[in-house]
Amino acid sequence: MSCVFCEYPEKDYIIENELAFAIYDKFPVNEGHILVISKRHFANYFEATEAEIMAIFQLTKECKKILEEEYTPDGYNIGFNINYAGGQTVMHIHQHIIPRYEGDIDNPRGGIRRLKKQLVYYDG
Repeated sequence: MSCVFCEYPEKDYIIENELAFAIYDKFPVNEGHILVISKRHFANYFEATEAEIMAIFQLTKECKKILEEEYTPDGYNIGFNINYAGGQTVMHIHQHIIPRYEGDIDNPRGGIRRLKKQLVYYDG
């Protein structure tokens, strides 16, 4: 079975290390939206080795430096979508680094917590 990330051309990598690479997202949420992807094919964060997680996080910090120079964002959302119910569409681990900018939405309060309506609990 083919995988878009396994077949991604190395010439288009922003940066890489032994276990992971980073690319600009082809369907960005904001300018500078980056994906950090494991070189080994597996579905999600919970299947990663400790070394792979460390490699992804190392590139995350390096990508922040690149984004600061190229886009000067005011904030970030960083995370993984896991499984279909969690929003994952490519079943190869990848972390999103989404630069945020003052005014990109009316009220950014809550960040990723606002991806859906919160649960309501009653005391009695």
